[in-house]
Amino acid sequence: MGRTNDKTLKEAISQYLDALKLRRKFDETSILAAWPELMGTAIANRTKQLFIRDKKLFVRVESAVIKNELLLMRSQIIGKLNEYVGRVVIEDVVIL
Repeated sequence: MGRTNDKTLKEAISQYLDALKLRRKFDETSILAAWPELMGTAIANRTKQLFIRDKKLFVRVESAVIKNELLLMRSQIIGKLNEYVGRVVIEDVVIL
């Protein structure tokens, strides 16, 4: 006989994050940690600084060629990052 309020660990953690209003910060941190995996090592190695403020991802790069490439791929980057966390966390990408 099982309990009716049994939850998976994933569901429990998700409810906990929502209750403490930490979901957005958790998702932002997940994106920053997964940047090398999502964008590839070539871009990740040339990224100097990466931070999120007001649903905008700020990326500082050292190469003008990489900067131009990221500017052209802006919408794909936003889609890939939001798909990774499963919700809209990033609305814009600013390349510095």
